[in-house]
Amino acid sequence: MERKDIILSAKNINKYFLDPIRFKALDEVSFEAYKGEFLTLVGKSGSGKSTLLYCLSTMDTNYEGEIQINNQIVTGKSINDLAAVRNANIGFVFQFHYLLPEFSCLKNVMLPALKLGRYSYEEVEVRAMQKLKILGIQEQALKPASKLSGGQQQRVAIARALINDPAIIMGDEPTGNLDTKNTQIVFDIFKEISSEFGQTIIAVTHDNDFAKASDRIIELADGCIVS
Repeated sequence: MERKDIILSAKNINKYFLDPIRFKALDEVSFEAYKGEFLTLVGKSGSGKSTLLYCLSTMDTNYEGEIQINNQIVTGKSINDLAAVRNANIGFVFQFHYLLPEFSCLKNVMLPALKLGRYSYEEVEVRAMQKLKILGIQEQALKPASKLSGGQQQRVAIARALINDPAIIMGDEPTGNLDTKNTQIVFDIFKEISSEFGQTIIAVTHDNDFAKASDRIIELADGCIVS
């Protein structure tokens, strides 16, 4: 793998929680993620992996250190600037799909692109169908999201994460609610996204098999990178 294109850089990230007592959740965390890399963050509950992901995602700004995304320092930017950075550069896949149940799958996928405003409504619709096709669920496009199985809903959520062609897809336990078969489907999709389209995957997981099959594992313990 070519490792010259750094897509995300974290330098000396420290994070404290103050309730109920001052507690250091992240301790001098530094690493780089590369274009087209499938990276997993692992560790026991409370190790800091989800806390780190939320700092990297720019949704948590209360940390010390510096984070760069696509050669742009995001630390210290305003809430509005960070929202724009996220919408343009980062797609999110959570353990729960967070689809709007009354909306069609197609409309759910379209929403982030309509918000970004880079394309016309018609172009967004075409792009959303393309993403659903990549994920093998284009025939479900006009169904309400509530009518799909759990595995299908998670694939719609991935299509939604892909709609703006973000440099990075961040996943917080993206297969946590899925059975073995659907976990494998999601893994294969992530592998394809990183290798075929050059997008970087950074996923928090408790699934050892999922992590072992990724390109690189970063293990955290007590807020530190241990391997």
